Amino acid sequence: MLKITASTNIGLIRQTNEDSYVCINPKTYAVADGMGGHAAGEIASNLLINTIEDFFSEKFLITIDQDVLEKIILKANERILEKAKNHTEYAGMGTTASLLHIEADTCFWAHIGDSRIYLLRNNKLAQITQDHSLVWDLVLNGTLTQEEALVHPQRNMLTRAVGIDADVKVDKGSFALEKNDKFLLCTDGLTNMVNETEVKKIIESETIDDKAAALIDQALRAGGVDNITAIILENNDD
Repeated sequence: MLKITASTNIGLIRQTNEDSYVCINPKTYAVADGMGGHAAGEIASNLLINTIEDFFSEKFLITIDQDVLEKIILKANERILEKAKNHTEYAGMGTTASLLHIEADTCFWAHIGDSRIYLLRNNKLAQITQDHSLVWDLVLNGTLTQEEALVHPQRNMLTRAVGIDADVKVDKGSFALEKNDKFLLCTDGLTNMVNETEVKKIIESETIDDKAAALIDQALRAGGVDNITAIILENNDD
């Protein structure tokens, strides 16, 4: 049985919350971090989440896997581009997308942008997704360390996002679910403010009931310069 905690916060600096998330219990979860002026980022992330909700509201039988999650993101991409085409004030808006679907004993995921999906298993916190950002490319090629990337002036520059181009590449994958697995889906408002050591400590805690809220509180204490969203899933099944 999954225990789920989820929360979002505008942060201490921003005037609007451009993050969106959804928990379609007990199987599907997603976070989205919008970008674009004049509240367009909020519209883009909401369109992504609404596309997910619309898909799962349909009454039909279909096997959900990473390819289906990819198709949902591509549909959201079309909807965001169409919205921007019909409303010039929304030109350039886009959003990240990180989706996780758990079906029986398998986890499927799909992803674009710099929001993240983490897996905590056997006392090890692993980042499942790769950031589609300029600084993450520099980390991967050895030019920057992860610590340097956190303070790089171009750390928010994405190389891939939903709603920017008609042709977009979606990262996707799957892996087996194990007992005691814990998952974190979050936007960069969390990961830019709270290091992975502290994230792991909170997720592993046996005394914190609402771990998503605890992570957000930690990001706020660190400055809360961006919107912050977190979903934590804890698998207690045998």
